[in-house]
Formats: sequence, C-alpha cells, structure tokens
Amino acid sequence: MAMRRILLLALAAVFVTAAQAAPPARTPLSAQDKADIARAEEYLNGVTTLKARFLQVSPNGTSVEGDAYLSRPGKLRLQYDPPSPLLVVADGSFLIVHDSQLGEPSYIPLGSTPAGILVRPGVKLDGGDVAVTRVTRQPGVVRISVVEADDAAAGEITLVFSDKPFALRQWLVKDAQHQVTTVSLYQAQSGLSLDSKLFEFKNPKFTAPSLNTGN
Repeated sequence: MAMRRILLLALAAVFVTAAQAAPPARTPLSAQDKADIARAEEYLNGVTTLKARFLQVSPNGTSVEGDAYLSRPGKLRLQYDPPSPLLVVADGSFLIVHDSQLGEPSYIPLGSTPAGILVRPGVKLDGGDVAVTRVTRQPGVVRISVVEADDAAAGEITLVFSDKPFALRQWLVKDAQHQVTTVSLYQAQSGLSLDSKLFEFKNPKFTAPSLNTGN
C-alpha cells in the first residue's frame, strides 16, 4: 500500500499541480531563446504519433517504467509495467488515472494538466495561457521551462530536447512544493499507426464479462 501511495503521488506531480508556492521568476528571452522555442513548437506540432519506453522517477527516488503512446491532438497513454497497477489515459477530453488495486479512476480535465501542453492541437509554448520562464542550453541539449500564464505558482514543466536531431527526450514537473518528478523517453518511434483503442478507457467496475455462448 505504501508503494502504491508513493507512485500515485509521483503521478499526481507529473499531471496535476496545485497552487501554493511563489511563482518561478521569468528570465527575459534572448533571440536565441525565441529561436529554440520556435524549434520546439515546430517539432511538437509536427508529431502526429509517438511510441516510446519511459522511465519515471519520483522526488524520493522511486522509479517505474512502462510504455508511452501519443496521438495528437488530445490522446496519450502511459501503460506502467507490472507490478505497478497504474494506467493513465488521455482520451481527448479527460486525463484518466486508474489504479486497479485502489478502485475508482480519477477524471481530470485535460486542459488543466501539464500533459495538456504536449497534446493540444496547436502547441504554443510562450503565449496565450502558457509562458516560458527560461531556456537553458548544454552541449546537445535544450531545456524549455513553461508555466501557466495566469497561475505560475501552480508549478512548472520543463521540456528537454536533444539538439541533433531535435526531439523530445524528457520532461520534468516541479510542483508547488518544488518537488520534481522526471519522465525520460527512450526507444522512441514516431509516425506509427496506433490503434485508437489505446486511448479509450473502460472502467473494469462497469464492464460486464463476455458471455460464452458456445455449446
């Protein structure tokens, strides 16, 4: 039970933030920063489907792996490896978090989660309802940190891209208590045909077992 609570708390940090702490300071954006933001927007808007393995590390160091599926706009699935009971599905309207051992799934409006930035129809990282707080660069890596424009204290998501080729490799979510959860992608493949059923969620509690009508 304790391990499940830890994983659920880590998952909540990845997808849901709650306003408490002071907002992160915004750094003035240079011409290079704006160019990198434009590259990130072009890349994200060009992704139609993505399949990858992922490694999620919670603030206390607990880690879990699984398969990630993305179909833009609006669709996401995180299938955690056993023995984790967790499943996350974005069906276009809601982000659904289900723990098969705890029971009832949670339905969260997709637009109110950091994950919504990745799957919205037109990604714009600096403008409208989101704002870039800073852009940092290391050899071969570009990091872009984003907050909600009208509620920066709610938390921050940092998107980490490889430079050549330019591709999303990781995201980090800092919650209102400054706890950081990291999700890293590897073995990523894009442009695949993904089964639409991956992005459907049927609550097992209300799914009737199939009947065997054979004689």
